[in-house]
Amino acid sequence: MEDGKVMIKIIYEDNHLLVVEKPVNILVQSDHTQDEDLLSILKQDLKKRYNKSGNVYLGLVHRLDRPVGGIMVFAKTSKAASRLSEQVRNHQIRKKYYAIVEGILKEKEETLIDYLKKNEKQNKVYIDPSGKKAILNYKVMEEKNGYSLVDIDLKTGRSHQIRVQFSSRKHSLYGDQKYNINSKVGEQIALYAYELSFYHPITKEKVIFHGEPSKKFPWSLFF
Repeated sequence: MEDGKVMIKIIYEDNHLLVVEKPVNILVQSDHTQDEDLLSILKQDLKKRYNKSGNVYLGLVHRLDRPVGGIMVFAKTSKAASRLSEQVRNHQIRKKYYAIVEGILKEKEETLIDYLKKNEKQNKVYIDPSGKKAILNYKVMEEKNGYSLVDIDLKTGRSHQIRVQFSSRKHSLYGDQKYNINSKVGEQIALYAYELSFYHPITKEKVIFHGEPSKKFPWSLFF
């Protein structure tokens, strides 16, 4: 689908779910900036395609940071939203990411565990013993030109989690304007949600959806 200049790729759709590929640098949900957001675009598209009058229901189940692209699921009914939200709480929705980080990691496969706390005024996250537990598993897939491609299995969905856990270990994500002091203006963060799996809220069948990152640099080094 296309909304003005924003292209949204629909991965899957039925009466209960809408799975899409979120473009980079677009909000998932409207905020104080009043910039265009994915949820509003999708609602307008559903209203137009199905010729619906009045408001269209579309439930937001999970989020991706504004600069990050990748696979997302939205609920088309309140029942689906409730059941998917329960899966989020029970860690049954599984998200995998590709990231390109600076440097060569000593451990090629590891579980990272930290406690993260968000400073709302700064919109930044810090490692803090009083914060919420954050867990991820990573595996180095390939190394090239001083960068490492890592496959990340996210166990907890904390705000900015991947970005903070790697930057705190001196392996910031390429192009991360918030947590990488080496990033330059105009660089795009190399973080992409490539796999999303969960149980269909109605059929209970396990479903898995995939996407691929852009072929632009630095992704072009590995893909």
